[in-house]
Amino acid sequence: MTEKAKKIIKRTIIWTVVSVFVSTLIVAQVITAVELKKNFKRGSYGDKELTARWFYDHYEKDYPRSEKIAFKSGKNTLYGYVYGEKNTKGLIVFAHGIGGGHESYLDLILGMVDRGWRVFAYDATGSCESEGKGTKGLSQSALDLNEALKYVENDAELSKLPLFVMGHSWGGFASAAVLNFDHPVKAVVSFSGYYKPTAELFEEADRQFPKSGILLHPFIRLTNFVTFGKYSGLSAVKGINKSGIPVLICHGNDDKMISLENSSIMSQKDKITNPNVEYHLWDKENRNGHNSWMYEDEYFDYIEIMQPKADALNAQYEGQEMPREVIVDWYKNVLDGEKMNGIHPEVLEMTANFFSKNL
Repeated sequence: MTEKAKKIIKRTIIWTVVSVFVSTLIVAQVITAVELKKNFKRGSYGDKELTARWFYDHYEKDYPRSEKIAFKSGKNTLYGYVYGEKNTKGLIVFAHGIGGGHESYLDLILGMVDRGWRVFAYDATGSCESEGKGTKGLSQSALDLNEALKYVENDAELSKLPLFVMGHSWGGFASAAVLNFDHPVKAVVSFSGYYKPTAELFEEADRQFPKSGILLHPFIRLTNFVTFGKYSGLSAVKGINKSGIPVLICHGNDDKMISLENSSIMSQKDKITNPNVEYHLWDKENRNGHNSWMYEDEYFDYIEIMQPKADALNAQYEGQEMPREVIVDWYKNVLDGEKMNGIHPEVLEMTANFFSKNL
């Protein structure tokens, strides 16, 4: 074989390897983007008859709310309501978690109304009453909250009130990250938030693929950047430090969705330089998860009592589909709605007191 032929073969092998490598990267990137998109589908309340949760129709008589409010976030119109319209203590703008909408938190929202606060709560992009094919990603909650605060600042009535922000999970991140923007917020309460979108995305990849998750990190980072551009790196820590305002950060030590040690805002305490930050760690058994700190102590005792009854009902229909009317009856007539929908007074008092001292 001539030297020329050898060089041709060598170049062919090199280009083949490079082509396969590049093709593999492209395929991996496409797969990552598709899989991430699946995780950010539309949020909904589901079938309201098949849950023990109370929605607004249950509270409507005692808690009238405003007409539906509309504002834009990107190309989508988002919708929300003001609760406690006669309250003048201050206005809390509330950002909900991913997968549902603001009515998933009515016990928290109305608890603050009972304590004299007016609350503006909306459904984020791709969630419940608002527009959007999906929730887009983990930076979106902060962008939506930014637009909600702009709406408040341009409203003749709402802009008169002292402004506060509160959020949970997706909204817990948003409530702190929105401080990167310029808004006259007096104080923030962040529940169970992640400090940066990529930190939570990496953690989820590592959770699903313990041995190979790290290999997905570059593709996740790129997908996040393609989706959000300059906002892909929004940081709750940077927002907290930039603003200098009082912020209460709350997290559970057994949060299995946003771990305390890795992706939570609280995990970044050594990087938070804002002297007005306070921390609250939920560490009591049962009340130390992603949202279990909301529940009253009696809730857990009640669940223990009802679990055998639920198991017995499931056993009756083992191997066949349970009739819808049986499920509806279980949630409507068997379960005690009061016990299933209460919120721990500690949460309400702590939040109200924190906001009150920063009026």
